[in-house]
Amino acid sequence: MMAIGISYIISLLILFGIYAIFALGLNLEWGFTGILNFGHVAFFGIGAYSTVILNQMGVPIYIAIVAGIIIAGLFGVLVALPAMRLRGDYFAIVTIGFSEIVRYFMLNEEWLTGGPLGLRDFDIPLSFVPSQYYNIAMLILVLALLALTYLILKALINSPWGRVLKSIREDEDVSKALGKNVFRYKIQSIALGSAIAGLAGILLAFNHKYLNPNYYMPLITFYAWIIVILGGSGNNKGTILGALIFWTFMSLTRFSPGYLPISSTDLGALRMVIIGLLLIVLMMYKPEGLLGNKEELKLDI
Repeated sequence: MMAIGISYIISLLILFGIYAIFALGLNLEWGFTGILNFGHVAFFGIGAYSTVILNQMGVPIYIAIVAGIIIAGLFGVLVALPAMRLRGDYFAIVTIGFSEIVRYFMLNEEWLTGGPLGLRDFDIPLSFVPSQYYNIAMLILVLALLALTYLILKALINSPWGRVLKSIREDEDVSKALGKNVFRYKIQSIALGSAIAGLAGILLAFNHKYLNPNYYMPLITFYAWIIVILGGSGNNKGTILGALIFWTFMSLTRFSPGYLPISSTDLGALRMVIIGLLLIVLMMYKPEGLLGNKEELKLDI
């Protein structure tokens, strides 16, 4: 029983680390640049599928991983180049539309993506680890990459480049007046945020050892939004804390059907209701999030 409990905690921490990385990419785009992206999950899936498909075509797994991250970033640029000229809310509509196009492509193009049956039988970087220790090795890998992502973003945000992103978030007209190429900086932010999402998607594929289009529903983007809002937009430590709180809540409520007169089908809806209520209360009393800076709010809530 204790072994089962430890195994479950390790699985929870793996998902926490993966979704923390995923949300850090969104926090770069929204929290630091002010870009409203509702299609972040598309790059989550593009990174994973690109890596697996390349590997199944004979590309060594480590090269495929790097390629998958780059491809996710490039798709972010391809979407942003035409759409970034739109006003913020219209850009958000384009991105959520793009994420659904990607998901339906995964569902229907069976010759490439395996369709609704997904993809399996691909190389895993940790395949040399004995099966009984695989989850532990996966946890170490995920947490190491989370720490690396955090440190890289911290260095970038504290650099002149990051200060320009913050100025764009506050008032892009001022940045333009100071001679900054706002469009180029936004594209760079989207590219890096999408690449980070691609990395998270690759890690999720390695964790499950299987790919399925249902992993990339629009709801997953809003998981990242909940994490960012909960922890505090524009604060990477807050994003990590938000991911830990969110996945702890999601995991603990899995046991609710055993104690409450509620079916497992209704449990998913109940979770979202509770999370929504908690976010409403948070926005009322602490709109900047748990670790956010109220002076840096993008919107007056």
